[in-house]
Amino acid sequence: MEFLEIMNSSVLFILVELGILYILLFCGFTLFRSYRHGVEIGLTKQQLKTAITSSVIYSIVPSISIVVGLVSLSTAIGIPWAQFRLSVVGSVTYELMAAEMAATGAGYESMSALAASAEGASLAGTVMFVMSIGILAGCISLLLFGPKIIEGVSGLRSKHGEWGALMTGVLSMAIIEAFLPMQLVKGPIFIAVVATSIGVTLLQVLLVKVTGWKWWNNFIMAVTLLAGMGSSLLWLQLLG
Repeated sequence: MEFLEIMNSSVLFILVELGILYILLFCGFTLFRSYRHGVEIGLTKQQLKTAITSSVIYSIVPSISIVVGLVSLSTAIGIPWAQFRLSVVGSVTYELMAAEMAATGAGYESMSALAASAEGASLAGTVMFVMSIGILAGCISLLLFGPKIIEGVSGLRSKHGEWGALMTGVLSMAIIEAFLPMQLVKGPIFIAVVATSIGVTLLQVLLVKVTGWKWWNNFIMAVTLLAGMGSSLLWLQLLG
C-alpha cells in the first residue's frame, strides 16, 4: 500500500470517527452539566437558550477557515487524519509543519515527496506520531501552568491597561510569525504566496475600516486562506 492509501484507509476512518464520537459525547455531557448548573445559579432558560444559540452562530463562521485548512491538509496526510487533527486539537500551520519535519527528518525533500514515494507507506505511523506528540507539550503545559499563565496575563492587562493588552497581542503574533521564516526560505513561490496573503489581509482590514463592516472580521482568515491557496497555483505557473 502507498502512503495516502494507508492514510485514507477504512480502518483509519473508523478509528478517527470513534475518537470524534467520544469528543462529541463529552461535549454533550459538558453542555448538559453546564445548562443544569446555570439553572441552579439563577439563570433563566431564555438566557441559557440565547447563550447557546449565539455560541453556535458565532462558531460557524470561524469554522470556514478550518474547513479550508482541512482541504489543504487532507491532500498531504489524507482525509481522516486531517479531520481528526483539526477537529480535536491542532491547527493547519502546526500540522503541516510537523508533517514536513517528519518527512525531512526521514530524508525526503518534503511531505509531498514522502507521500509520492513508494517507501513512504512505512512512515505513515511515524508521521502521525510526530504530529501527535509534538502538540502534547502545549496541552500538558496548559494543564500544569494554565492558571498561573492566565493570572499573569490578567495582571499584566489590569496593571498596564491598553499596553498590557498590546503586549499580549504582540506575544501571540510573535509566536505565529515564528513559522514565517520557515516558509520564506523555501523559494520564490512560497514568498509570493506569503506576500499575496499579506496583501489580501490588508485589503480586507481596509475594507472593514472604510465600510464599518465589523462582521467581516470573522471572514478575514477564511478569505485569506482561499486567496493564498488560489494564488499558489498562479505563482507555480509563473515562477515554477
